[in-house]
Amino acid sequence: MLIRLSIRDIVLIDRLDIDFGSGLAALTGETGAGKSILLDAFALALGARGEAALVRSGAEQGQVSAAFELARRHPARRILADNDLGGDDQELIVRRVQFADGRTRAFVNDQPVGAGVLRALGAALVEIHGQHDDRAFTDAASHRTLLDAYDGLEAEGAALAQLWDERHAGEAAVAAHRAEVERLAREAEWLRHAVDEMRRLAPQAGEETALAERRAAMMQAEKVADDLRFAHDGIGGAQSPVPPLAAALRRLERRAAQAPALIEPSVKAIDAALLALEEARGHLEAALRLAHYDPSELDRIEERLFALRAAGRKYNVPVDQLSALAERYAGDLALIDAGAERLAELEKAAHEAVSRYREAAQALSARRRHAALKLDKAVNAELKPLRIERAAFSTQIDAADEGPGGIDRVEFWVRTNPGTRPGPLMKIASGGELARFLLALKVALADRGSAPTLIFDEIDTGAGGAVADAIGVRLARLAAGVQVIAVTHAPQVAARADRHYLITKDALGNGRRVATRIVELVAERRREEIARMLAGAEITAEARAAAERLIRAAAG
Repeated sequence: MLIRLSIRDIVLIDRLDIDFGSGLAALTGETGAGKSILLDAFALALGARGEAALVRSGAEQGQVSAAFELARRHPARRILADNDLGGDDQELIVRRVQFADGRTRAFVNDQPVGAGVLRALGAALVEIHGQHDDRAFTDAASHRTLLDAYDGLEAEGAALAQLWDERHAGEAAVAAHRAEVERLAREAEWLRHAVDEMRRLAPQAGEETALAERRAAMMQAEKVADDLRFAHDGIGGAQSPVPPLAAALRRLERRAAQAPALIEPSVKAIDAALLALEEARGHLEAALRLAHYDPSELDRIEERLFALRAAGRKYNVPVDQLSALAERYAGDLALIDAGAERLAELEKAAHEAVSRYREAAQALSARRRHAALKLDKAVNAELKPLRIERAAFSTQIDAADEGPGGIDRVEFWVRTNPGTRPGPLMKIASGGELARFLLALKVALADRGSAPTLIFDEIDTGAGGAVADAIGVRLARLAAGVQVIAVTHAPQVAARADRHYLITKDALGNGRRVATRIVELVAERRREEIARMLAGAEITAEARAAAERLIRAAAG
């Protein structure tokens, strides 16, 4: 709901602030007072196209701010969340700055946004209808949405959109799998050769590094093997010092009891030497075992490395990735072999998804046709009080291409006189008729499929007496569910308003400049304005009495 509108330096408006509330608000004033300027300024804040001519003469920029109170589940909250603009606060403020050079800037809760985001928010927050308005009802897609909202079919519509997504995903999976199988089939001969070659080669991850290290160790071992054997012979061969040292140790141990202080240090030292020599001999024997290799093993390693590296060059991958490539090629080959079976499974799933979608689409279409009959009856019931009882409203439902919204193209048609051909609402109805058709449609829809704030711009033009009163009754009925703001010249409409605002054009300073002003009217001033609307320039006692009767009748 719109709670406040602030305008600065827009055309004839230098400074204007209006507080709004729920229910029906009437904006009245003489022709040229600035009602259209007020609506143009409001539309600018909602994302309408800006232009330099909107800036008040002598000002560098103009600005319009609109504050809204949002319900917890208001659709605007999703737009705010999707654009990282918060959305948890109860109050939303949109602001548009129009510069004199034609540039504009938009803000939502003081965060800069693009014009597209502002327009999306504006569409969710406010609908503006008038005699020449062609925005709200020209798109047939909006007609389908309104029909669904009228009969509470939004859940079915959302479920159908989900089925459409599942169908689309299934068909895309079939197409992708078929294309992949066809591609692999073209490469099948080469792929089978590659798989056979990889199977014979049987590459292992890390194999190249292990073989290269083994080859390097073997080549180094050949160089040091003689020195290892010489050292081993020196310790464990015929010239080994171990036997004489062991004999000397035994002789000293036999004498140790006679002179322990003299003998024990030497015994310990010789014993340690023997242990060290034995450890050295063990290390040398182990090194000789490692250094020993079969020359044919080195040849086998060289051949294996050559084969692995040749395969890496052939398939243009590092040797360590050959095993992974072999698995992928084997998988591709298996896909060819199992492709037809898998394709059949995917085609079956896609066919089932299409069947589920079409069944749901047919069911929703039937419900839409039933809802259309009810909507037609409700709208046509509103036409007689609006004095277009010879006209007829109908909801045209034609077959459309399958899509997320179903199989229906919904469009509102009218016939203005018996015997004439019906046609699309926006093409057949004249200005005054169009305004009344739109009002009848909005009344039938009530607060369903509607923005929370509706603005009607002089839809009562050319209407008087009972017709104007009927318009007022219906605007008041609408205002029971949504906020309604009506720019009107009809006293019957103004009399039924919960709030009445007067727009005037006042002279400034020396009278060379004027500015638009607005004031909320209550009690006597409201009665006086309604009397002016009844009588014209000269307000008579009869006009005041008539105004009083209108106000009392509306209140009763």
